Amino acid sequence: MELLIKKIKRKKPIDWLRFLAVWTSAFLTVFILVYILVFVLIRGIPHIKPSLFSFTYTIENQSLFPAIVTTVIMIVVTLVLAVPLGVFTAIYLVEYAKRGSKFVQAIRTTSETLAGIPSIVFGLFGYIFFADWLGWGKSILAGCFTLAIMVLPLIIRTTEESLKSIPDSYREGSFSLGAGRLRTVWRVVLPPALPGVFAGIILAMGRIVGETAALVFTIGSVIKIPDNLFSQGRTLALHVLQLSSQGHYRNEAYATAVILLVLVVGINMLSTSIERKFKESTK
Repeated sequence: MELLIKKIKRKKPIDWLRFLAVWTSAFLTVFILVYILVFVLIRGIPHIKPSLFSFTYTIENQSLFPAIVTTVIMIVVTLVLAVPLGVFTAIYLVEYAKRGSKFVQAIRTTSETLAGIPSIVFGLFGYIFFADWLGWGKSILAGCFTLAIMVLPLIIRTTEESLKSIPDSYREGSFSLGAGRLRTVWRVVLPPALPGVFAGIILAMGRIVGETAALVFTIGSVIKIPDNLFSQGRTLALHVLQLSSQGHYRNEAYATAVILLVLVVGINMLSTSIERKFKESTK
């Protein structure tokens, strides 16, 4: 205890300022998060009723069930499009391409540039290219391809950093035993890097669920269960936006926001459990 008191007394004023800044920032972050969650839950939970989960949407029930189905479809199809391309690109950049080459730098610069483009620009591109030029119209498929382009840089970056965190001694040991590069990547390097890959996928799923601006131009706003990938639809985030903008269904909008929060938390818990199982299997 005396040693702790002496260390505290030895702190310089600049150290106290840094300490105060760090803890103040952490407190404000947690406070804002808790405030938003409590505010939405208090405003939304009292208005959750069975009619919100009706199979079909009407003006009377304001059902969000079609939006839930559309959101799940968007998540699955977008990840099917983006995850293989993002993971394979990261594997090429880290394991196969020459380090420091101009081609690798160009790919990384392009990826970082894509990550900084506003989502509304992606929406306009998706409408012009997928909906208009390819003739898909406003549809689930056009929205999924647009979202896949949006989350691709995130998946590439997180997978790349995860692969870089694996020591080179793993690769050297595998090569010394006669394994080829492909076998080394898939059997030695990729398994311990999977938790980082899943972290990127979780972040991508969060962006897919919460995206609105890009989907306004590409997916439409029809609130029904899609018949196929060329049908229009409305995700939960879009449903909240539409209900709140109309002005007459604010209570239903808050109730939908609660379900959206529950869906996001459920996805994160499921992904975390899968990630934990992979960690245990690779030990």
